[in-house]
Order: sequence, then C-alpha cells, then structure tokens
Amino acid sequence: MRSNGRPFSWWRSLSAVEAVRQAYDAIRAANDPAIFIALKDEEAALAEAAALDAAGPEGKPLFGLPFAVKDNIDVAGMPTTAACPDFAHDVETSAFTVARLEEAGAICIGKTNLDQFATGLVGVRSPYGVPKNALDPALIPGGSSSGSAVAVAIGAAAFSLGTDTAGSGRIPAGMNGIVGLKPSVGLLSATGMVPACRTLDTISVFAPTVADAAEATAVAQGYDAADFMSRTLPSAGVLPLPPHFTVGVPLPEQRQFFGDAKSQAAFEADLETLAGLGAIIREIDFEPLHAVARLLYEGPWVAERYHAIREIIETRPDVLHPVTRKIIGGADGITAVDTFDAIYKLQTLKRAVQPTLAGLDCLAAPTVPAVYTVAEVEADPVQLNSNLGTYTNFVNLLDLAAISVPVGTRADGLPSSLTLIGPAGSDARLAGYAAALEAGARPEAVPAAPEGSITLAVVGAHLSGMPLNHELTDRNAVFLRALTTTADYRLYALDGTVPPKPGLLRVEAGTGETIAIELWALSPEAFGTFVANIPAPLGIGTLALEDGSSAKGFLVEAEAVKTARDISSYGSWRAFIADGAS
Repeated sequence: MRSNGRPFSWWRSLSAVEAVRQAYDAIRAANDPAIFIALKDEEAALAEAAALDAAGPEGKPLFGLPFAVKDNIDVAGMPTTAACPDFAHDVETSAFTVARLEEAGAICIGKTNLDQFATGLVGVRSPYGVPKNALDPALIPGGSSSGSAVAVAIGAAAFSLGTDTAGSGRIPAGMNGIVGLKPSVGLLSATGMVPACRTLDTISVFAPTVADAAEATAVAQGYDAADFMSRTLPSAGVLPLPPHFTVGVPLPEQRQFFGDAKSQAAFEADLETLAGLGAIIREIDFEPLHAVARLLYEGPWVAERYHAIREIIETRPDVLHPVTRKIIGGADGITAVDTFDAIYKLQTLKRAVQPTLAGLDCLAAPTVPAVYTVAEVEADPVQLNSNLGTYTNFVNLLDLAAISVPVGTRADGLPSSLTLIGPAGSDARLAGYAAALEAGARPEAVPAAPEGSITLAVVGAHLSGMPLNHELTDRNAVFLRALTTTADYRLYALDGTVPPKPGLLRVEAGTGETIAIELWALSPEAFGTFVANIPAPLGIGTLALEDGSSAKGFLVEAEAVKTARDISSYGSWRAFIADGAS
C-alpha cells in the first residue's frame, strides 16, 4: 500500500489554479469530513490562486502549492479551535511560520483535525470525528496531527503543518506512509501556535518526500524574536550522504513491538537497508532514553499542558474530551518540589546519554512500534497511546531533531518507517540519510574533484551548516564527502575565537583519536584567497585520512592548545557544538 501523496514536482507541473482545483477534488473524492475542521471556501482559494498566476512565480519558491495547517496553529481569517469547540476563536494574524509559507506563494486551503489540544498519538480524541487512515480506514490515523498527515497522504495538500511534543509529527506520518519532519525545537517559530508543552513543542512538516519536507521547512525557518524558544540554527535542507555514518539502535532485547511481529520483522529489514547505505549499525542501551520518555507523562511536564488550557479545565472541564481531561487533569497534584525533582533527573539523564550520543551520527528507531485499529484504541485508549510513544517521547526532552521516512513494506502490505534522530541543528544531515533510505539505495557517487582543483579538509566552523561555511560556498567550492582522520589527532576548543573554532593537532601514534572532517574542492585561485584569510594560530598542513589518502587541511600551533579544552572525545566539532558545551 502506498499513499496518494504527490511530490512538489507534480504540483509544480500545474498552474496555481489547477493545483487548487486538484486539492479540492481530492477532498471530495475522500469524502471524509473529519480531515478538516475548517476548509477555506473553494472560490476564495481559486481567486487567491488566480492572483498568484497573474503575478507569476518570481520570488515565490513555493508558488501555487496548496497546504493544510493543523488547527492549533493560527491562519488569518479562519478560527482556531485546537479541536475544542468551546475554545474556538477568530484569528486576524497568521502564525509566523504560516505567514512565511504564504509569502513564498503557498496557498492554505484549510485547518485540519487533531487530538484535542494536541494531547495524544492516536488521532481519535476529537469531537470533530476520526480522520480515516489513508491506507486502511480501520486503522488509527495517528495523532495528534491526524488530519494534517491524512490530507497529504490522500493528495489534498502538497504539504502540511503539524505540531510535535511527544511524536505528533512522526506517528501520523508512519501510519499514513509519508514523511514527517520534526525540526529541532526553535528552528520554526511557535508564535501563533496553541501550546501543549511550551518548552518542548515544535511545528512539524508532513510531505510525500524528504526533499519536499526539507524544502518547506527551509522556507518556513526564521528567527523570531517574539518566540522565546526561537533560535538560529543551521539551515534546513538535504546534505549529501557520506560514505559511512554510525547509527545507534536499541539492543535486541530492548526492542519493543508489543506483540506486533510484522512491525518487528519490518524494522529488522529496514536496518539492513540502512546498513546497505553505508551505515555502521551500533547496538546501544536505550534504557536511559526510555527513562527520559517516561518523564513526559509521569513527570511534571503534563503540568505545562494544564497551564495551556488552565481557564477551561478549571471552569469548564466538561467541554473537554474525556481522555484529554483525564490526562491533563492528572497535573493537579504536581508540586513545585516534584517539578524540580524531575528537572534534576532529566539533567542527570542528559549527562548520562551524552557520551553515547556524541559517538553516533544519529539514532534509528521504528516510527510505529505497533499498528492499532480504531476499535483497539477506543477499548484501551491510554496504554496503547503510551506504547506508540516508546521511540518518540524522549526526543524533544533531549533537544533532538528527527525525521520519519517510509523505508520498506510490512508483511501485510503496510509501509514501515524508520525515524532518524540526531542533535539539535542536524536537520539537514538527518534529511540526507532519510533521502537515501527513501530511495532504497545510495545516491550517485559523490562528485569528483574538478580537474585542477585543490582538496581541502575542514574540521570546524567551515563544516556544512556551520557559521563560516559560506567562505567556501561563496568561492564555489564543491563538497566531496565526509570522513574522518586517522587516529593520530586531538581536537581542542580554542579560547576567545569568534565564531567558536577548534584546533586540530597531530600527536604521537597511539595517543590520538579519529576526528570527523569534510572534504571540499576549490580552484587554485579560490584556495589562495581562502588560505590568505586564515587567522593565527590556525594554518594549513597535510592531514592523514581514514581511507589512506591525505589532503590539505586545518591544523593548529601546539602553543595555542596549552590552555585550550581537549574535546577529542566528542569525535567532531559538530557533536561538541550540539552538546552546547561551547
């Protein structure tokens, strides 16, 4: 079974008016009133599209693409309900992220259904009905971003916005066979979003392909001073796939599928696909991650959900969905002491998992550990919901990015999905891995160095997505590949450098570590101007690389590291920065 989602390339073959007509035709064909809570008048959407066609696509990277928005995110001219009729209120200003997408030429066609107040991973906790799963109507659609995922999977939207606190941007993607990109928290502004857990929430993106999800995310990305969680992070996109990358997966005895043998077999097969792309699979202890996950609902973070709807739950609790009321009402007895206990426990767990995460390029886990029907969830609404969060609940608590991508096929014909998880700011790198998984094979070989060019190894602020990478791209440098040095180097965080920079020092055999680098090719002229701008104590020497080759690359003077912090155990400057240690 495959979704009917259509990639951006298909939508872009149409005029804006034709694209909007196709979207509404798909909605009529689905005949499912539970997908959308509010739908824009078709004639109004067509008029918007006609105006776009008349103006032309210049300066509008998402020209004419119809998109849908989860109904806990504001869209001007449409009410926001968060799936609670008594909460409904008119909105005059679109959310920051929605406004950026509309300015880029995308056309919002409606507001989609969700588990009430974004509380749930099942998609059945809404007074507006249960959206039909796009692959099998007997199955749950997944939540809380149920309508957003289904809208993309039935071909009614080129992409859609959801939100994600505990997996709401990933579980519905896995259940409907599409891509769910959960950005690093703060990458997309939360201004104009009804919060669930304000310090953990992020807007997420659903699309038929990894490239489409990454493109929409990159357009929506932008620092927003009005959002205290907003931060400047590397640009979203899709980085090239390196020849090798290390992936952490649960120990075999820790893999939880709750009796779903088809999910278990599909996960094992998906890991084989991942290994075929060059991934080095490393089995790790997931129990510390599961311990973090348990904090989300067993700890005080449920009080953030209470805070978000305090007026309603304290004055009109009967208007809430019964399961929603039960879950959020559990925050009533949480004390300030409980909160600090949990914060200390989370910080201790973060410290415990950091060495493991720092030695990996990403984690891989099943997006959906077990597939459930609507009837099964209605019979056991809390436990089955909890099962679905096994591999999702810890991600935002640990400030990680994630992307869910369909990989293989289960024995029953349903798609199986992996979720790739990495440190904050690794969104484009994860998308590169996911794009290769989506294709089921390695992409074309990395480009050869142009004839006459000079290959340069970079180790710090010039890496892809880092602050000084533009000094390479501005010189038309060509990215070749990512790899590591031989185990003859140590990496140091240099004092007083702006932006922060590392120093790579060659040491005696047996006393060093392998350090991650990237290879870029520059013309001799560009190489000359680049090297002329390198400040002391850095310089260019010759680096020995893991594959037996060598390349010109950054080295540091030995005198400069006498007072610098040795960060070799991180294995890369990117891991050190992601840890926030700089």
